[in-house]
Amino acid sequence: MNILLLSSSKPLVGNVFVDRFNEGGPFFMSLILICLLLALLFLVLGFLSLNKSPDKSKKMVRLASDTSILGLVFGLLGSIIGMIQAFDAIDALGDVSQGMMAGGLKVALLTTVFGAITFILPRIGIIILKALHKP
Repeated sequence: MNILLLSSSKPLVGNVFVDRFNEGGPFFMSLILICLLLALLFLVLGFLSLNKSPDKSKKMVRLASDTSILGLVFGLLGSIIGMIQAFDAIDALGDVSQGMMAGGLKVALLTTVFGAITFILPRIGIIILKALHKP
């Protein structure tokens, strides 16, 4: 029975994320993931040092902000490079179908989406942490 559950046609959520990660290009997606993890780490450190050391907490907010912006920029850069590669491939082939073009553009935009998520999630924590800081 367990074998039937594992072989069902519905993809597991984790597998979908891993597939999208690989589709977007491991190099830029890894850089963006590192930025996301660093931003979240800085936020956790900021929350932990909120009462003990307000200056350290503010520094962690700035670092989280900078790394989340860097993740967004990596996402945009990855998309631009991906689109250039897609257009080079189209130029080499000459004539491509609309489906191929749509698939190439989808892959090129995956890094932008992941970069935007990397920017938005820490930004929510930054807003909360800034609201908790005493004036």
